[in-house]
Amino acid sequence: MTTQAVVAPVRIQARLDAQLSRWLWLLKWLLLIPHFIVLSLLWVGVGVLSVVAFFAILFTGRYPRPLFDFNVGVLRWSWRVAFYGFGALGTDRYPPFSLDEHPDYPATLDIAYPQQLSHGLVLVKWLLALPHLLIVSVFVGGGGYLAARAGQWAFSIGGGLIGLLAVVAGLILLITGRYPQGLFDFILGLDRWVLRVAAYVGLMTDSYPPFRLDPGGADPANPSSDIGTRLVASDQESPPRSRWSAGGIVAVIVGSLLVLGGLGSAAGGAALLIGNTVARGTDGLIRTLDGDL
Repeated sequence: MTTQAVVAPVRIQARLDAQLSRWLWLLKWLLLIPHFIVLSLLWVGVGVLSVVAFFAILFTGRYPRPLFDFNVGVLRWSWRVAFYGFGALGTDRYPPFSLDEHPDYPATLDIAYPQQLSHGLVLVKWLLALPHLLIVSVFVGGGGYLAARAGQWAFSIGGGLIGLLAVVAGLILLITGRYPQGLFDFILGLDRWVLRVAAYVGLMTDSYPPFRLDPGGADPANPSSDIGTRLVASDQESPPRSRWSAGGIVAVIVGSLLVLGGLGSAAGGAALLIGNTVARGTDGLIRTLDGDL
């Protein structure tokens, strides 16, 4: 007999390092610059692939597995960077440059691959998520930035409530040598809320994120929401995960640079066209510094 269980599609786990440096957190923004550079390009790739996934879901009801694994990998990478940096300051272990799972790292993220997604819901998720985006904008700062990135998530020093609380935790650590567990649990609850919304807006799940703060490093086992909760058979085998090699990541980065270059060229051409139009007088002649042509 097949048994079924309701599962939470987005699982975020984290643990606070027992021993944290009193002063290293002051330099983490500098140490993370290489990650910021790579992630900024990878998130361009996420934007492009999400558009492809949008149409795939709209017409087939399925999120192409390679695209799903890549986008989840970038979100997972971003979460590790945020946990090391001013998204939590929860570890002094430098995050790996990897899209893959690293179960031994203090911060982990997993999103269950959806076997089927709603054709119509993909059209309105951004609208349904607006109440969450307003709340999350307080957590990370800049609601317009969050909505424009549609799931891209990064923290800056002093940015939003999470960044502010992380700085407070850093100051306490600097003075006392201890990171208050209660403060850590609360910050993790805010992070968990943000990541659930990012997964929903990123089309990775139809399960609507709950309006609930789940503090603590261990993600609760109960479903993330009663809305759109998916039933997963315990004996059902999911399709094998695709592995993104270093070459694949480099290809996405190069593609992202080409996309940015194309957008820049298009913007430059539009600017020249507008400038040329403005330069024409009302009599149709082109005005130059030397006179009329």
